[in-house]
Amino acid sequence: KLLIKDLKVDEVPLRIYQPKWPPTGKRRGILYFHGGAGTFGSIRAFERICRYIAKKCNSVVVSVGYRLAPEHPYPGQYFDCLNATLYFMRNLEEYHVDPALIIISGDSCGANFATVICQILLNRRDLPKVRAQVLLYPGLQGLDFHLPSYQQNASVPLLFRKLVIYFCFRYLNKEPSVLEDVLQNCHVPESMKRNCKKWISADIIPDEFKIRGYVPQKSTSYKPEVHEAIKEVLTITFSPLLAEDSIICQLPESYIVTCEFDVFRDDGLLYKKRLEDNGVQVTWYHSESGFHGNLAFFGYGIFSFLSAKKIMDNTVNYINSL
Repeated sequence: KLLIKDLKVDEVPLRIYQPKWPPTGKRRGILYFHGGAGTFGSIRAFERICRYIAKKCNSVVVSVGYRLAPEHPYPGQYFDCLNATLYFMRNLEEYHVDPALIIISGDSCGANFATVICQILLNRRDLPKVRAQVLLYPGLQGLDFHLPSYQQNASVPLLFRKLVIYFCFRYLNKEPSVLEDVLQNCHVPESMKRNCKKWISADIIPDEFKIRGYVPQKSTSYKPEVHEAIKEVLTITFSPLLAEDSIICQLPESYIVTCEFDVFRDDGLLYKKRLEDNGVQVTWYHSESGFHGNLAFFGYGIFSFLSAKKIMDNTVNYINSL
């Protein structure tokens, strides 16, 4: 049912999925950035998700095989995703895509990339405006690793809290010697904690998400050497949740999926609130039995999870509503 084409743009592999049946009108164009902490994952691993979206949404889906860290240093992954997006936006005619229906999407760190690309493209007057961003259990900040979801799901597969920090170091190609200090948020200057408290704080998380054993963190002291070791996680590229309101208010309509058993759950909740506070329309789907990475099993028959199917069907329904 699909035409599938592989090509490279600036050395970055793309796989483009198009319905075989002739278009009755212009189609939606969907860019998909896969998860994998920026250090693993591939186009092939997310094949079933992209096929499903292309068929169910009668859309052209561009899956981006950005090059992985640490072999390809950070922040090259963002540039790979940006270049792929620019290529697609400049060649919409070839794919019969409506320039008013471009959607930028991704899961996990791929949702982080999608968020950053949407923020970068705001100033591009030479390109079509993005219609929507679709963010599936996004990781959006490296400032607070003691939010309720980080505490509650610290030992929940597939993504443990310690593993998040380890992947941060691997992604940035640094030795994880101060991992325990980062776990305690010792990498964040006091002034930054105060300034960002209005955006990133357990106080903002709705109470119903705190009942599963959340304990407020005791204050920890800032350690300059720890900050120096991993300061990149506090930049807007890495933590798009820290973007100024002047940027957030211009972002396109958004769809956010959160999973209850996911350390990144509260990143999604906080971004949802920031977008809504800035007048951006948000559609939110919360998977009460979902866990981080469950989409990796989507389409694998008996190994697939019902929560992943529900996420995909809800996502397809949202895309079809645009």
